[in-house]
Amino acid sequence: MNPGDIVQLKSGGPALTVVGEDGDNIRVLFFSDEIGEFREASIPAFALEPVEYEEMPDAEEADLEEEEEEDEEEEEPK
Repeated sequence: MNPGDIVQLKSGGPALTVVGEDGDNIRVLFFSDEIGEFREASIPAFALEPVEYEEMPDAEEADLEEEEEEDEEEEEPK
């Protein structure tokens, strides 16, 4: 695993960004919603797996997609 890779615990959970290695462990960075800040953790490499991560659309694109979905819902016959 290389710095910048996106991984996840094999048991599930949030996406984690690899920031480095620490012996047999991988150092990862993630945002904790509970405390509202970034956290770093060292996790055994065998407990992690790479995940495909889609970039989040910027706010403007997200708003346009939401408007298009609303328009489609209005056009559907009931």
